Amino acid sequence: MHPLTLPEVEKLAREAHAAQTDKAGRPYAEHLAAVAHGVTVRGGDPDQIAAAWLHDAVEDHAVTEEWLDTAPLSPRTKAVVLALTKHPGEPPESYAHRILTTPGALLVKEADLAHNADPARLAVLDEDTRSRLTGKYARMRALLGLPG
Repeated sequence: MHPLTLPEVEKLAREAHAAQTDKAGRPYAEHLAAVAHGVTVRGGDPDQIAAAWLHDAVEDHAVTEEWLDTAPLSPRTKAVVLALTKHPGEPPESYAHRILTTPGALLVKEADLAHNADPARLAVLDEDTRSRLTGKYARMRALLGLPG
């Protein structure tokens, strides 16, 4: 079985998240594409770009961890996806530590946070949600040692 190409990973991610929308009601695949682009422009390699397309797939139940385990993806891509998969009730410090100790994961999370915190994306949300998310993203950036 050959490893999935980036276009195959993109197609799979788009199909897996097809029924999902983001908090603003936009197709979730737009977020995945933005994160993959963010990883690319930050100098990410193919493993990281593949992980960007799949970074929320396990967490959002678009694919199972069992599927990921057997998927034709590099071990590094799988490790980054798992590092970025939040666990219910997990403290942010624990999540940040896992990202920081998984090679390649920080760049993908940086691109994810950059898109999540995009003012144009946040502008369509209600004030309470916008304020809550802005604080949440700033705290995660601080925990990861990323510039504010």
